[in-house]
Amino acid sequence: MQTTTVDVPTGDGVADAYLVRPDGDGPFPAVLVFMDAYGLRPRLAEMAETIAARGHVVLVPNLFHRFGRAPLVDLSGLREPSRRGALFEELGPMIRSLTPDVVARDTAAYLDFLAAQPDVAPGPVAITGYCMGGLNALRAIEAHPDRIAAAAVFHAGRLATDAPDSPHLAVGAVTGELYFGHADQDRSMPAEQIAVLERVMDRAGVAYRSEVYPGAHHGYTQSDTSEYDEQATERHWAALFDLLDRTFRR
Repeated sequence: MQTTTVDVPTGDGVADAYLVRPDGDGPFPAVLVFMDAYGLRPRLAEMAETIAARGHVVLVPNLFHRFGRAPLVDLSGLREPSRRGALFEELGPMIRSLTPDVVARDTAAYLDFLAAQPDVAPGPVAITGYCMGGLNALRAIEAHPDRIAAAAVFHAGRLATDAPDSPHLAVGAVTGELYFGHADQDRSMPAEQIAVLERVMDRAGVAYRSEVYPGAHHGYTQSDTSEYDEQATERHWAALFDLLDRTFRR
């Protein structure tokens, strides 16, 4: 397996990214991974390598590339819950900068980059995202339904709010399959929002699975944070690989 840091050209400069290639000659189906708010770091590279080991080329772009190259904040206190407030004060402007239009344009650049790789199989890719990245993975497949065949969204919040650009409002554009692994103890994605999201997808005829992970907190897959939940993370891997296997008919 080969893990490198690459520069992906976008309409607003260059996005630094992890690119992980599996062993073998390929071509391999591609998977986009959208980071959580803490950004590119060893845990994200480790997760990308886990996906690549299943026979996928994986790209993990720095979604905050307009603010500079990763890391953009001091991540030394990720395991300390008391640090969350200060961290999110720094991260807030970066998170808010990812409007639906920005996400759509950047996603097109990431997809173009993957399509140009000689060991990437032709055709649509899959995408998975975590926390903030899950919300933006949903926006990505809504914007590019012809280029993204499936999206897996884990412990994402604010997917079905009253905001005029809430992701659930565009879900009818999706032609592929969606998976949601909601955190049971997530105040940013309460049961009421989950119900709204599912109701909208049902009405639109979208193929999806939406599951609540009992006892899990927002951020449960991130082993370098205080929210990590090993059991929920293993369940997430099983769900993700099931979706990828179906998507790419492996």
